[in-house]
Amino acid sequence: MTKRILQIIPTLDRGGAEKQMSLLAEGLPRDEFDVHVCALTRGGPLLADLGRAGIPTTVIGKRWKLDPLAFHQLRHHVARVRPDLVHTWIFAADAYGRAASIACGVRRMVAGLRCVDPWKGRLELSVDRYLARRTSCLVANSPGVKEFYVGKGLPAEKIEVIHNGVGVRSAAAETFTRGQLLGQLGLPEGSRLVGLIGRLWPQKRVKDAIWAADLLKVIRGDVHLLVIGDGPERDRLRKYRDQVEIRDKVHFLGERGDVGRLLAHLDVLWSTSGYEGQSNAIMEAMAAGVPVVATDIPGTRDLVVDGETGYLVPIGARAAFARRTNQLLDDADLARRLGHAGRERMQSEFTIEKMIRQYADVYRRVLA
Repeated sequence: MTKRILQIIPTLDRGGAEKQMSLLAEGLPRDEFDVHVCALTRGGPLLADLGRAGIPTTVIGKRWKLDPLAFHQLRHHVARVRPDLVHTWIFAADAYGRAASIACGVRRMVAGLRCVDPWKGRLELSVDRYLARRTSCLVANSPGVKEFYVGKGLPAEKIEVIHNGVGVRSAAAETFTRGQLLGQLGLPEGSRLVGLIGRLWPQKRVKDAIWAADLLKVIRGDVHLLVIGDGPERDRLRKYRDQVEIRDKVHFLGERGDVGRLLAHLDVLWSTSGYEGQSNAIMEAMAAGVPVVATDIPGTRDLVVDGETGYLVPIGARAAFARRTNQLLDDADLARRLGHAGRERMQSEFTIEKMIRQYADVYRRVLA
């Protein structure tokens, strides 16, 4: 007899947690688990993916931080679905989803700890600690995230670490050439491409990347920074780029549905974030054999082995980003060696299959 699993997440955008939830929902064995998905706030591009996979998906439409109507609708939905287990992702869904599940008498709950969250204040952490007492298992996506939350008072014995999963693309199957990409972007032949992928908001510290690109421009004229993603800081960042007169070297590509084929043609990936959980962008770049230069923060240092699969630099160290990137661009053998090592690391330790298998084991244990 299959067990019904209800996944609750704020949106179905192409964010890190959303991608992992979608991969998990689609990959769990259908003969054992009947998976339903609920987006608390809005849908997004992943809604179509889940629909094609035949996974029932509902969007609640929460509009405000405190939205009693949305909570009532969510509670009604949980009661209608009658799940054997509820799995929540990200703080809003963790709070609303677990509270609604408790109100409906759901006894088995799993909650995700997805990021080192310095923004959480006393209220948010109190909610986390209270709901943890009613939660069967808490899943962190990296040891750094587990350490952070244990330090905030969550029970270590309830926290299990399951790394994100990433697929490794076949280079032989790639038909989109570098020349086509350069032509699409209007860049000259011989351009070297640095990528930054993520939501444009303060956590990502994209200004540091623009500044580092400006430093690189002083020493070489062939480097172009591709900023892939969108968010509330887009216009402010574009204005900053224009103010430092580097519009010719920093290109905002917006949201892209073809990030996978762009990755194959990057020379280096940057991650300038001030905090993360476990970056999907870094994992996808490493899986594509792209060397990474990233900030030395919890979660990221679980992925990037400094000097072996890429380089770690202090937060805000713009000159270090430029220096390490220039080193990789000048030394093709070094870049190839680090990229290959990163790909091997993803293939051996961070596969989608392993992630799904570990979550299925958690579900079985909780349901038992």
